[in-house]
Amino acid sequence: MLTDLKPQPADKILALMQTFREDPREGKIDLGVGVYKNAEGVTPVMRAVKAAEQRLVDTQDTKAYTSLAGDPAFAAAMRGLILGDSVEAARVAAVATPGGTGAIRQGLELMQYADRDATIWLSSPTWPNHPSIVKYLGIPMREYRYLADEKPVVDFDGMMADLKGVKAGDLVLLHGCCHNPTGANLTADQWAAVADHLEATGAIPFIDIAYQGFGDGLEEDALGVRLLAARMPEMIVAASCSKNFGVYRERTGLLMTIAPETRSKGEAQATLNFLNRQNYSFPPDHGARVVQMILDDPDLRADWQNELEEVRLGMLKLREQLARELRVRTNSDRFDFIAEHRGMFSRLGISPEKVAELRKSRGIYMIGDSRMNIAGLNEATVPVLAEAIVAVGV
Repeated sequence: MLTDLKPQPADKILALMQTFREDPREGKIDLGVGVYKNAEGVTPVMRAVKAAEQRLVDTQDTKAYTSLAGDPAFAAAMRGLILGDSVEAARVAAVATPGGTGAIRQGLELMQYADRDATIWLSSPTWPNHPSIVKYLGIPMREYRYLADEKPVVDFDGMMADLKGVKAGDLVLLHGCCHNPTGANLTADQWAAVADHLEATGAIPFIDIAYQGFGDGLEEDALGVRLLAARMPEMIVAASCSKNFGVYRERTGLLMTIAPETRSKGEAQATLNFLNRQNYSFPPDHGARVVQMILDDPDLRADWQNELEEVRLGMLKLREQLARELRVRTNSDRFDFIAEHRGMFSRLGISPEKVAELRKSRGIYMIGDSRMNIAGLNEATVPVLAEAIVAVGV
């Protein structure tokens, strides 16, 4: 059996990480991997996380399983963080998952379990793991336009034109904020127009929210998901704590469903529990418990929010600096969009050949489609990147 296995294509991001590590050059810059780093190039443990972990060590008296759905207190705290008071708790079912990726996978499995004829619609472009998981599960998939060709802004007219093809029961995957890989977000009016269309067609929004607090702020970044939650009879939300709590290796995520009424919420909860049991039984608890402790403790929460705001403003400052440096060097506004985008990512809009040239001649690593991680920069490397971009002739 094992000798008959076919080689799998290498993950482009992981392969790029390996190439970067093997590059002996001093001054190389990693803008590929999607992990937050501070100015020293370190992914720090947040102050509130350290404090909560110490408290957990001091007080936890068992490592026994929690439940198939995970600790209800974690789900309740995350529901409040993401949904606020946009929907009554009696309509929300939830399970803890191994990271946001686990939540996406469970949401897609739920879709299959409920309706194998439904199609999922993904933005073009989107995070590469979205279509990868969809294809692996054999779910019908279609794409809708998201980024304009002529300028890196949301092609909303193209998006809505493509979404005319959705039918009742289809899922439309939307990035809650800080779109990966583009950094281009929907406006409040655009979110409302999407809600109008989904209501009219009977399609179901599936929100992937992995960067809440990295864009315009915790509350502001939840605008789209809350607007839809308040209006839609059904919705699925996959959430990650990896970025805004910095607990990447703890694999802390949550899958929520919003049902039309309490009765169907109970059926959704039972199905989510069942799917957890089939895939990994009980979800990991350490990161979930730490997140719950932070969100439920006023002092820890205040410190976490302060540090998260420092992270957000730091990335925004780097965006503004890079846009400014490029405007001066190119004498054009071509790259002004970098300052307007939000979150860790933006796509420069340069060719794969130019990306390869940046890597070869300058030791600057980014994904082939020119997606770069803003958090891989610091105040000193921004001018280096700007000079390199101009030098390769973009």
